[in-house]
Amino acid sequence: MTIRNKVAAFLDTPTVRYGIIAVIIFNAVILGLETSDTVMGVAGPLIHWLDRLCLSIFIIEILAKLFAYRFQFFRSGWNIFDFIIVGIALVPAAQSLSVLRALRILRVLRVISATPSLRRVVEGFLTALPGMGSVFLLMSLIFYIGSVMATKLFGDAFPEWFGSLGASAYSLFQIMTLESWSMGIVRPVMEVYPYAWAFFVPFIMVTTFAVVNLLVGLIVNSMQDAHHVEENAATDSYRDEVLVRLEAIEKRLPKSD
Repeated sequence: MTIRNKVAAFLDTPTVRYGIIAVIIFNAVILGLETSDTVMGVAGPLIHWLDRLCLSIFIIEILAKLFAYRFQFFRSGWNIFDFIIVGIALVPAAQSLSVLRALRILRVLRVISATPSLRRVVEGFLTALPGMGSVFLLMSLIFYIGSVMATKLFGDAFPEWFGSLGASAYSLFQIMTLESWSMGIVRPVMEVYPYAWAFFVPFIMVTTFAVVNLLVGLIVNSMQDAHHVEENAATDSYRDEVLVRLEAIEKRLPKSD
């Protein structure tokens, strides 16, 4: 076994995987403590040192993977994700630009690539994106039609909420989320237009209870499909391992004349 193979096998051990997850969580706590002026006043240098230590561990891990896998490293989307997240912290401006310093918290997202269950959730979400695009297009059409109607119907009396297409779209989005939609918007409108409920209630029924639930259904189905694919892959891997072992046992058995 070559050194690269040994390094690859070492990186794939549960100890290393769980150790990286522990460092990610610890680093998340450290980055949270940096937001406290009181804590930084007491233990600022120690916290900065621990943050650099965590970053060093991430860099060593990435370099070890690059050494073990060479160009195969970039064939995995999760490896590229880790490479970019860690690379952001190495940008020289990150030490002086507050926005880039704040992006260091993105390192916490590495827990996604290190945890199979979280990877399955993200992969299911990404698989659902094409279907979600069609739903978003449908939602955009509904919002455009609703915004035009709301602006025509209620814009004169309530210009703050429905005075323009943009204002109407934002108000309708608030209504779709059911955030203060009744007492905050609809009931005041109904004081001037008593039959306004005939517009708002169907809008809520279509968007909140139909289209949004359709999005949820697409994501759930995609996650289930990703889970089934992972189960099938694990089953195939186990079957191949069993076959290899059976072949090894067969070779050891004495051949009958």
